[in-house]
Amino acid sequence: MLTCAYITLILNFPFLQKATQAIVGLAQYNPFFLLSLPLFLFMVSVIMHCLFAWKGLTKPILIATVIVSAALFYATLSYGIVFDYGMVQNAFESDTAEALSYVNAHAAVFVLVFGVLPAVVIGLVSIDYKPALSELASRCKLVLSSILVIALIASVFYSDYAAVGRNNKPLIGYITPYKMIDGAVKYIKHHYLYPPLVFTQLDAAPTIHRTDSKKHVTVMVLGETARAQNFSYNGYSHNTNQYTAHEKLISFSNMHSCGTATAVSVPCMFSRLNHTEYDNRQANAQQNVVDIIAAAGADVLWISNNNGSCKGVCKRVPSIQIIPQESHPLCDGEFCFDEVLLEPLNAKLSTLTHENTLIVLHMIGSHGPTYYKRYPQSQRTFTPDCPRSDIQNCTDEALMNTYDNTIAYTDYVLEKIITSLKRAAIDTEVNTSLIYVSDHGESLGENGIYLHGLPYSFAPESQTHIPMLLWAGEENTDLALDCIAAVKDTYLSHDNVFDILLGMMAVSTVSYSQPNDPFSPCNLSEIVHNLIPD
Repeated sequence: MLTCAYITLILNFPFLQKATQAIVGLAQYNPFFLLSLPLFLFMVSVIMHCLFAWKGLTKPILIATVIVSAALFYATLSYGIVFDYGMVQNAFESDTAEALSYVNAHAAVFVLVFGVLPAVVIGLVSIDYKPALSELASRCKLVLSSILVIALIASVFYSDYAAVGRNNKPLIGYITPYKMIDGAVKYIKHHYLYPPLVFTQLDAAPTIHRTDSKKHVTVMVLGETARAQNFSYNGYSHNTNQYTAHEKLISFSNMHSCGTATAVSVPCMFSRLNHTEYDNRQANAQQNVVDIIAAAGADVLWISNNNGSCKGVCKRVPSIQIIPQESHPLCDGEFCFDEVLLEPLNAKLSTLTHENTLIVLHMIGSHGPTYYKRYPQSQRTFTPDCPRSDIQNCTDEALMNTYDNTIAYTDYVLEKIITSLKRAAIDTEVNTSLIYVSDHGESLGENGIYLHGLPYSFAPESQTHIPMLLWAGEENTDLALDCIAAVKDTYLSHDNVFDILLGMMAVSTVSYSQPNDPFSPCNLSEIVHNLIPD
């Protein structure tokens, strides 16, 4: 009972705080309704733990719950993170280096005080067990008493709970640790218990139609955690795009992501499924756009500096995973700076074997919270910066400078990639183009929210408004850039990426939707597309 009270009143402080704000913000509210909220949550917690309060399980379950809840409490209190299904998916699919980037002295002390020390107290308590039937009777009495209290609260304040719940649906995501447990159960069911779906080919025989005999190379740079508002191309005050400013890139200022985390956004943007209908299991069980481009006869290569996070998109095409070896001057044993992508890129450009080539470069970009590890000291453009992972303890200026350095360094790497494409165009007479798209954005302390991964329904724009850039070589006669520039402020999203890539690669396929390709009126290559029905 004491442990449940601790979980309710202390470790659920973010939930109680936000719920109180929602209730007090009503034009009229019953103060007794407000007081009933922690009691309601306490009784639910008691019922949950009574299910596992059996000899040999009681202490381990309570200890694990307190320690995990303390870690969640820290993440929610410090970064504003909500542990729903999407965040659980991110946690399961993160590698060790990424997970350890969140560990710092501040987090360790916090979890020690609020998790480990209470767990030690629980461990030291001496429990005298009664006979099994007597234990069962005691548990039943406690559960029934809790149910009666919940029923009484519901009978008196049902309309209040219904109204607040209906108008503040995101609140449930802050309930610790039960929302995380719910997400974990769903993730395990979806990924390990459900039978795999039958794989579906969207098009068994796509083709490529070009009007010239030159080789064509398209590089797609998949950005990480870059938000549109910090690009000087979009009017930002810091000059974060100084390196590519002379390259005549087109910036699409009204681009939006499919999700707020890599685990959703990356497979979603390459999928035929759009944001409103996206389902991870279904997306993994059908061809994505790189599959179709490869099936059409193009040479496709995925090169990742993002620790294996293609999220299943590249599993049927050749791929290269950058291994962060300490001996490499661009790596520290855990992460590598994105310049490391240039080596395999240049190697590929010097040995082109197909008439059409798509190279996807997946950056580590601006992945937090260790933003300071995403750029070398020589690219420390904006100072003072924030060389720590407990970013909530940095000043607003230092945190923003650190993040802006990651964007400026991304711009530096993009310029290097463009230089490589220009060299290839001269050396091998290849037709070149580049498109850069970020997977999602980032919160940097606005309204007390940091990082990303909030449920899409209430995520701030900083997590969903992302940059997209387009560049084409002077020799490229396929894309009319002046025409494309006319749609640079049009609302676009990851839903358009599937068709944009098919159009840029001149792929004729039944899976192509011309109305969904904003570049289509400006694509001068004579492509015969079989349009899917509207």
